[in-house]
Amino acid sequence: MLRITKVLLTLAVSAWGYVGALFNLLDWSGTLDAVQRATSMSTFNQGASAWQATANPLLIWIGALFILLSKLAAAMLCLIGAGRMWRARATDSATFEASKDLALAGCGVALLMLFGGFIVVAESYFELWRSDALRGPVLESAFRYAACIAAIGLYVGMREPQQ
Repeated sequence: MLRITKVLLTLAVSAWGYVGALFNLLDWSGTLDAVQRATSMSTFNQGASAWQATANPLLIWIGALFILLSKLAAAMLCLIGAGRMWRARATDSATFEASKDLALAGCGVALLMLFGGFIVVAESYFELWRSDALRGPVLESAFRYAACIAAIGLYVGMREPQQ
């Protein structure tokens, strides 16, 4: 049963990535707008005049593509990893442990995007923590997703008790 829960949680991370990427694509102008609002620092007093504020379209596109492609990569790695784990669920411990690599890599990619992109770049560099308009919907959501995915990654990566 432990192995099946690891597979299902990995599939949940995959679903998070695919659903998130789908909605980023369906509302691509909104995705670009959200990145632009963060990089321009225009959602809080005197942010737009800060030295690091920018409305550079190339940087905005790079940020939006980083979000989209990271979600897709995490989703794909977790989906393939879940498939490998499912096929190895009735094997010995060493084989099952080896089947987790892509699932854990998928969780790692998601965490890189959420922590690196949202917390390091958006919150710290572009001072998004100062924005009442974006702090909750962006930063609190990113932290919540990162915490859940990190917990799932730790759970999936946990070695099983020897039988």
